[in-house]
Amino acid sequence: MSSDASLFPDMLAVSNLSKFFGTRAAVDGVSFSVRSGEFVALLGPNGAGKSTLFQMLSGLFVADSGTACIAGADIGKEPIAALSKLAIVFQQPALDLDLSIYANMQFQSDLHGIPRADARRRIDSLLNRFGLSDRASELCRQLSGGMRRKVELARALISEPSLLLMDEATVGIDPASRATIVADVKALCRERGMGVLWATHLVDEAESADRIIVMAQGKTRFDGTPKELIKLNGHTQLTPAFLHLTRAEGKP
Repeated sequence: MSSDASLFPDMLAVSNLSKFFGTRAAVDGVSFSVRSGEFVALLGPNGAGKSTLFQMLSGLFVADSGTACIAGADIGKEPIAALSKLAIVFQQPALDLDLSIYANMQFQSDLHGIPRADARRRIDSLLNRFGLSDRASELCRQLSGGMRRKVELARALISEPSLLLMDEATVGIDPASRATIVADVKALCRERGMGVLWATHLVDEAESADRIIVMAQGKTRFDGTPKELIKLNGHTQLTPAFLHLTRAEGKP
C-alpha cells in the first residue's frame, strides 16, 4: 500500500474546479474525491469535459478557479510535489515504437530519476505482473494495440504513484483486451492502495467501479455507486440509466 494512504486518505480532492475557453465553461465548478484504494469511473459522453479536467489534473492546463490536491499537495501551489505522486495514461499512445518494451520502461524510470538497481527491480516486477517478461526485448512496434496499452500501463506504474489517471485509455482496442486492462487496474488499485480515476464514455468499463461520477456539459451530474445510478430513475441496467441522465442534460 502507498505510504501516502495513511496520511492522505483522499488521493485526489477536487473542489469547485473550473476552466473556461472564452465564455464557454469546459469544466464548471466540479467537486469530487478519490480515496486510497478506490477505483472511480468518470463517465460521460464525448465533449463532457473529461479530457479538459484531466489536463488540469496533469498540469497541462491551469484552472481558472478552484483547487485540486493530489495526496495532499495542491497542484496550483505545489505542482512538483503534486505531480510526483501522479501517473497518467492518455488516450493518445506515448510509447517509442522503435524501442523494446524494456527500453521504454527503462527510459521512463530514468525520467523519474529512479536509481538503476531499483529501476530493474521495479521493471522486472511489472513485466512479470503483466505477463510481459518473455517479450521484454521485443520492439513495441511489433505488439498488438492491447499489448501496447499493457506496456503503457506498466510504464506508468514504475514511479509507484499514489494516483493513477486513465484518460479513455482503452479506445480502439478489442473488448477482451479492454476487460483485461480494467481488471488489472482494479486489482492494482487494491494491492497498492492507489487511487484510480478512469475516464471513459464506455458504460461497460464503469460497471465494476467502486463509484461512478457522471459528467455532462462540464458539470458533475451524479456521484455514487453503480447500483445507486441504476436506481436513480427506476432503471434496471446501467446503460439506460446513464443515457437517461445525460439526455436530461441535453445530450443525445
